[in-house]
Amino acid sequence: MNYFEAIANLKKKELSSLYLISGEESYLANKFEKAVIKKTFPGNNTDGVQILSTEASVDEIVNSVESMPFFSEKNLIIVRNSTLFKERKNANEKQANRNEEKLIQLFSDMPTYSILLLVTVDKIDKRRKLYKAIDKHGIHVEALPIKARDIKDWLQNKLYEIHREFSREAYEYFIEATSVMAQISLGYLEQEFEKLTLYTDKTRIEKEDLIKVFSSIPEVSIFAMLDAISEKKLKQALVLLEEQLIAGEHPLRLITMLSRHTRQLLQVNVLLRQGATSRQIAESLGVVPFIAERLMKKSRSFKQEVLQQVLIDLAEVDYQLKSSQADCIALERIIINLCSE
Repeated sequence: MNYFEAIANLKKKELSSLYLISGEESYLANKFEKAVIKKTFPGNNTDGVQILSTEASVDEIVNSVESMPFFSEKNLIIVRNSTLFKERKNANEKQANRNEEKLIQLFSDMPTYSILLLVTVDKIDKRRKLYKAIDKHGIHVEALPIKARDIKDWLQNKLYEIHREFSREAYEYFIEATSVMAQISLGYLEQEFEKLTLYTDKTRIEKEDLIKVFSSIPEVSIFAMLDAISEKKLKQALVLLEEQLIAGEHPLRLITMLSRHTRQLLQVNVLLRQGATSRQIAESLGVVPFIAERLMKKSRSFKQEVLQQVLIDLAEVDYQLKSSQADCIALERIIINLCSE
């Protein structure tokens, strides 16, 4: 299950005796770990928490789980950066198999006074017997990078956590701004929300509040530039481009973002010609419906052949920049062509 499903499960049901958290989004892994600690030890007494190192042997893990707790009702054993799921390389096959069998035996008969939480960034091979034992006797939580279309779940939880709410305009601005992000860093967004709570003590957050606080996020500034291009505001688009370059944003990253946005506009353009509805377009692009409606409105301002040519031009400039045959003026020309079309 994903992080949000796991948190809901944690709130409604009793604790499992076995958890595996896998995935590269450390922010979600840390949040879930803290949630398990809080549920296990409702007070401030966390004497029962035991953190084992990455190098902890299988015997150490087994002994920790089977040892009776001294200062609390339960043991919570956390193995961070666990290597148990790494691909075996140059390993003693017989010893590795014995260790795996020990763990499988442990997982199938966990003592009622212990909870084991394994955390790894490694890709999980779900065909392995070790994983199947966890799947049968415990809970697997996937802490994967969140996609733009799923950010609303995180936002809802975050607003509840900080006792705030967004106005409709603020909500739409946030969702649209994050929709241009290739990969969303929740840890970074967390910092920006902390700034937001310091910036204003209002319960209701308006769009203007978000713009003032979030304007420093590179993707949000790029979003403003893309928005200006979509509305054919040439002067504003070029000013925002210059600001990005002065701030140290690499031209290749700007090309990537502009290419993605242009490709979206082209996809919408083609789908509209085929008679697709806003819901169908949203599903095809993997965005929320109102983002699809915004893209539909923007795409109508551009001819299909112009968008196709812009993608070709962007690919050419990308190649030239990588081989030091072009400068940022070429990118400016593309923006001028888009806004002048």
